[in-house]
Amino acid sequence: MGKKSGGWLTLFTDHKKLHRSQKSKDWNMASSSVTSTNIIQNHDFSNGLHSWYTNCCDGVVVEKPSNRYAVIANRKESWQGLEQDITNKISVGLTYTLSAIVGVSGEHLHGHADVIATLKLEHHGSETKYMSISRKSISNNTWGKLEGTFVLPEKPDRVVLYLEGPARGVDLLIESVMVTCATSHGTLERCSSVVEDENIILNPNFEDGVNNWSGRGCKIARHDSMGEGKIVPKFGKFFAQATQRTQNWNGIQQDISGRVKRKLAYNVIATVRIFGNNVTSADIRATLWVQTPDSREQYIGIANGQVTDKDWIQLEGNFLLNGSPSKIVIYLEGPPPGVDILLNNLVVKHAEKIPPSPPPVIENVDYGVNIITNSDLRNGTNGWFPLGNCALGVTTGSPHVLPPTARDTLGPHEPLSGHGIHATNRTQTWMGPAQMITDKIKLFVTYQVSAWVRLGHGSSGTHNVNVALGVDNQWVNGGQVEINDDRWHEISGSFRIEKEFGKVMVYIQGPAPGISFMVAGFQIFAVDRKARLKQLKQQTDKIRKQDVTLKFSNSDSSNMQGTMVIIKQITNSFPIGSCISRSNIDNEDFVSFFLKHFNWAVFGNELKWYWTEPQQGNFNYRDANDLLEFCNRNNILVRGHCIFWEVENTVQNWVKNLSKNDLAIAVQNRLTGLLNRYTGKFKHYDVNNEMLHGSFYRDRLGNEIRPNMFKIANKLDPSSVLFVNDYHVEDGCDTRSSPEKYIDQIFDLQEHGAPVGGIGVQGHIDSPVGSIVGSSLDKLGLTGLPIWFTELDVSSVNEHVRADDLEIMMREAFAHPGVEGIVFWGFWELFMSRDNSHWVNAEGEVNEAGKRFIEVKKEWLSHAHGFIDEGNDFRFRGFEGTYEVEIIGICEKIVKTFVVEKGGPEVVVSIEL
Repeated sequence: MGKKSGGWLTLFTDHKKLHRSQKSKDWNMASSSVTSTNIIQNHDFSNGLHSWYTNCCDGVVVEKPSNRYAVIANRKESWQGLEQDITNKISVGLTYTLSAIVGVSGEHLHGHADVIATLKLEHHGSETKYMSISRKSISNNTWGKLEGTFVLPEKPDRVVLYLEGPARGVDLLIESVMVTCATSHGTLERCSSVVEDENIILNPNFEDGVNNWSGRGCKIARHDSMGEGKIVPKFGKFFAQATQRTQNWNGIQQDISGRVKRKLAYNVIATVRIFGNNVTSADIRATLWVQTPDSREQYIGIANGQVTDKDWIQLEGNFLLNGSPSKIVIYLEGPPPGVDILLNNLVVKHAEKIPPSPPPVIENVDYGVNIITNSDLRNGTNGWFPLGNCALGVTTGSPHVLPPTARDTLGPHEPLSGHGIHATNRTQTWMGPAQMITDKIKLFVTYQVSAWVRLGHGSSGTHNVNVALGVDNQWVNGGQVEINDDRWHEISGSFRIEKEFGKVMVYIQGPAPGISFMVAGFQIFAVDRKARLKQLKQQTDKIRKQDVTLKFSNSDSSNMQGTMVIIKQITNSFPIGSCISRSNIDNEDFVSFFLKHFNWAVFGNELKWYWTEPQQGNFNYRDANDLLEFCNRNNILVRGHCIFWEVENTVQNWVKNLSKNDLAIAVQNRLTGLLNRYTGKFKHYDVNNEMLHGSFYRDRLGNEIRPNMFKIANKLDPSSVLFVNDYHVEDGCDTRSSPEKYIDQIFDLQEHGAPVGGIGVQGHIDSPVGSIVGSSLDKLGLTGLPIWFTELDVSSVNEHVRADDLEIMMREAFAHPGVEGIVFWGFWELFMSRDNSHWVNAEGEVNEAGKRFIEVKKEWLSHAHGFIDEGNDFRFRGFEGTYEVEIIGICEKIVKTFVVEKGGPEVVVSIEL
């Protein structure tokens, strides 16, 4: 390229000597490790520009001792750059990750220039389309990392990747380009095999009309445009229309029977929009209808999303079939009657295997240190600002001690100042004191929130006070308390941020406009769980282990002193269970994990009224019967969940439409039919689920219906323990279900004759803090009733953080004397009610959370060894459960089994040899 080329090459090379360190180490690692899965040929220019083509410009590869890179020069337009044809290396429906190390250099460039990664999608006989992957602003003479992802819903005739962007005269520099079928976590190990998987949908782009498709209760048609040419396909040439819909469930469908393999996870991507009836947005759902060989039907929700009449959007979700159905149909549904569903493309392929998430990098965290500026108000209101046009001032007379849950976490603490911040002149509920804490928050760290709050003098009525966080304008709950007097109240909660953020603001809000309030001793601090875990392990040893004396005797009454014994616990009898569904027991891998690790079960839906009687008089007990038979066959005890559900949106329509008298009859019939059918089969019943959050039956049948449900249930099946069951009792984030309100409800039921026998704490919890959970359990324990975690799950996008949350909840429960059982709300991916809460991946791999669960359970097995004493006794301390003891004599080894049951201070077990 002549003399000019040497000039700018020298300039950039000299600059790189100065700024090479800006490039992070992982860039180099990625560049050198992707050749086995990278679909880009000659990705690092080790073979010059082979496989690459310059687009109306010049290119050369520069080789230096420290690196090698391509320089694209003599560019006359911003779209000119470097390209590679990847048509034969890319598959429809997979998520591809692009990562390129790029730079820019220009003699007259001041500041930044954009580098853009683009796909050119060529279709024979139609217009070429372009898909932007990523854009990165790069400073002159520096390197940057260009990253992005893309999915092709359908396969063009030709796919070209090219890099472009800088203005004319600015040179584009490229060190390496990687395109892998990978997630954000890294390269997919099974990339090469997954690429071979084909879309199981026939005629996915409607190139063959609507062959293989049909309407589900409606008509379908194919179009190349609609709406006077305003609606055209996003991909390909055609799209389908589901029209003349008269029901929400009407839509477009395809029978995929015989094309889906059991126990494999499938990814679904549908490109959709709506049209007609003056509806601008609506919900669309992708659903699977499955029929088993014995004619059972199952509906599996795959994906849903809000779509508009303006643009195409992509619905995406996954599914897995446990059994071998006789018929499988996938369909789209959801919008109101009269609204057309438009489908441009549907892809159903074997889902990518996502690599395990690495532990988050958490550095320089000051655990236990308050991040709130001027929390003691000794410096006036410095560091604080009013959110809205309220006024802030400093008041005195607030407590000098930390709130209890903060004290439980932090231990001894210096006295508080006695100063508080007073928010007055409030005209909106969200107005109050605020601080920016952006620079003090670290990703994946659990923070505890604690404060004293009080309403201003002269306030009347009941008001919620809430600590809230605005994370890039998204609301995050930091704790709530309900106040109806002029005393100081503790507010406690927790939060964790797991996505990159731009700004974080904390503020206190909640009381009605015109109500002033005060805040004192406000603390937000990172929680170090290590000290808490040590304390919990010590507490567990005290309350769960017992002193056990084994008394040995043999047939000749000889002394056995000095004989060696080895004791190994086989099972711990403490109840640990999981939610299961009818389809789960068709999967032998699921069954194997479940039977190995659990001794109790609860049915996810199969016992609920809307499942057993979806239409009046149309009963379905087959699924519950199958699950109960499975549990009985495997010696699994079962909780009955639930007889009624008090939240209105969970009640089936036919029940909602009953008159008061007919509803009372239906309630009686439900009780009689269910409990007579299963007398003695369920050890517990959740009688009326979530009474703190709903009031359907009470509103229609009066206050007496709740205690009457308990009384009738107890009369029909006195062997079953009857539970209340509710959520957010343990975490401080919901004023409707505080421990105090739960206790009041329980006492009220008991005062009206309800035989409440147990307290169900569901345990759907985020960012758990031990002292908050423990405080709630302490309060509930004052009732004297047994406490069970009945639906426990934790959620985090990172498996290691999820494992930490799971461990803290398991140990809090097991270390508390009032807790008598733990039931988890599932463990298997795609069969959980919350995202990112599973311990076992869809196709059976145990993840970090599952490994932690197994490790903690192993700790709850006791082992001992030693020698029999002069009294023919051996003493040890152990958990309740089943044990094996090996008695090792001179000539023989004898193995005996024994059981340690709950008893007094010491348990004595006789073993005859």
